[in-house]
Amino acid sequence: MLKSLFAVIAAALLLGACDEPPPPAAAPPPPPAPPSFMVFFDWDRSNLSSQALNTIQQAATAYKTRGGARITATGHTDTSGPEAYNMALSLRRATTVKDALVKEGVPATAITTVGRGEAGLLVQTGDGVREPQNRRVEIVVVVQMASTDDVAYCRALAASWRKTSTSSPAQGPVPEAIAQCDAGNTAAGIPVLEKALTDSKVPLPKRM
Repeated sequence: MLKSLFAVIAAALLLGACDEPPPPAAAPPPPPAPPSFMVFFDWDRSNLSSQALNTIQQAATAYKTRGGARITATGHTDTSGPEAYNMALSLRRATTVKDALVKEGVPATAITTVGRGEAGLLVQTGDGVREPQNRRVEIVVVVQMASTDDVAYCRALAASWRKTSTSSPAQGPVPEAIAQCDAGNTAAGIPVLEKALTDSKVPLPKRM
């Protein structure tokens, strides 16, 4: 009798367990933060130190290892000096970093420069304070997924160039742009190839 009762209870527990909904699937991990780098400046300066150049080289390497990437260079100042002057200084710092990135092989078309002046202080201070941590440019490498249409158009531009060009240099802006198209970085490849074809009076392929 007891054995029959235990069997009934076990069967009921088993059926109850079968009726329970499956546990929810684990949420996917958040995407990793884009790589970022900081370059610091002396007071009222926009020239680059050797340490800054080394950091910029690291940022360029991070860009090259990521297909379809873009870079944003955002300049900042501390709170000393007039606000309007600091806005211009922050943009000069961002432009200096951009020029150094281009020398490291990053296409100029892949870099956006922003000047924020005294806004976005890394270390909060009062007005008129010379704070070294606030005199900086933040470099952020962001991977952008190109649309299928952009990839196809970029490759069509490259094909038009190969078909119509009388020379095929191994180096220069056009081969670099073709390489960017192949890597999926259409934002860097398309403008260069469009200009090269237009300058050569070659009709641009139809864009879908």
